[in-house]
Amino acid sequence: MATLDQCRAALDRLAQNLSSADGKVRGAAALDRSLSCRITDLDVTFLGRLAQGSIQDVTCVPGPPPDKAEIRLSMTGDDLVALVDGQLNFARAWGSGRVKLEAGLRDLLRLRTLL
Repeated sequence: MATLDQCRAALDRLAQNLSSADGKVRGAAALDRSLSCRITDLDVTFLGRLAQGSIQDVTCVPGPPPDKAEIRLSMTGDDLVALVDGQLNFARAWGSGRVKLEAGLRDLLRLRTLL
């Protein structure tokens, strides 16, 4: 089971990857939306903002998210680490229910480039 520190490091790597991306990926990440990532097995939620092509202002709170973010992810810590490391395909994980993604239709259409 991934630790809280490993999950935070994975989110930091994801933020770095997004900020250094170009082309369609950079455009898809250019949204300005609130973001939550619930880590179910650790019973914590990372909160932040997807803005200017990166994930910013990341904080961690115990339990479920206190407010409904515009883009909401939910998964285990191991799945988060595997996704960021490229060992788990997002589309397959989402299709099988291992990863849950909730967002408005417009955001989902833009985010598909990242998936």
